[in-house]
This record gives sequence, C-alpha cells and structure tokens, in this order.
Amino acid sequence: MAESWTEQQLIADGFERVYAVSEWYDGPREGLAVLNGVPHYFEGWDFDPRDAADEYFVWPASEAAVAMEREQWARYVRYEVSDAGRETHPANGGVDARYDELDVLLAPHRQKPDGAQRLVAEMRMDDGERFRPDGGDVWFRWRPSRRAQPDNASPNAPAS
Repeated sequence: MAESWTEQQLIADGFERVYAVSEWYDGPREGLAVLNGVPHYFEGWDFDPRDAADEYFVWPASEAAVAMEREQWARYVRYEVSDAGRETHPANGGVDARYDELDVLLAPHRQKPDGAQRLVAEMRMDDGERFRPDGGDVWFRWRPSRRAQPDNASPNAPAS
C-alpha cells in the first residue's frame, strides 16, 4: 500500500488538492487540480512508474467550468461509494442524463489550448477516503519541466 499523509502535512510540503480525475492510467492522467491556489486542467501521458513525478500540460479553468467539473465529480463519487454494479456507472453514458450533459458542456474546456504550460507534478495521497466530493485523496506538488516544448506538441513527443 502506498504511503499516505495528513492534509496538514501535504499543505506544509507544498502540495495542492486535485479536485477531479477524469482519466486514470497508472496514476492521474487528466483532471482538475489546484496550481498556485488556482484551479487548472491537467493532461499528461508521459509517465514512468519508477518515478513519483509525471509531466503534464496545465491551463487555467474558468469558474463556470470548475463548478461543472465539481458537480460531475460529485455524481461520479455517489456511484463509486455505492453498491451499484458497473453497468450503472455514469461514465458509461446513458445512465445519468445530467452527467452526460456535463460531459458535452465540459468538452471544450477540457481541450488543451495552445500556450498550455508544461509542468511536472509529484503526487501524494492523503489519509482520507479514496472518493470524496472534495476531490478524493490525490494531491500534486508542481514544478517546472526540464523539457522545453512547443505549445502544440504532444505530451509523448520527444523534446527537441
């Protein structure tokens, strides 16, 4: 089991909350997290299981997008903490009309814009429940990436 920290320890160490994870593959790949006190989208697929830090593109999220993301996350969490079967998961589509509507409304916000920053995030998990309306147990500590990259490059593209 991975080590976990208290919220107070994480904050003291410079970690910030992840509000929602919309894609997980060996760790968070896409979602909404706090960066310097401001909600930002993150997207990254450049990961190495031997390292605790991964590279992500990040861009600011509007207040409206944050409200919709948090609403959708709360719907997701309600399923995750229930005894419902996989066939009733709202992410499958056609199960929760509002969840589906939010997917459509959020799609343009979730698209990485030109000019997105490339940063490295170290991940830690707190000692709370995995799925919670406040975003769950994932926290990031951000730092600049060592790789320079054009705004429109893929996160998997080699650095020039």
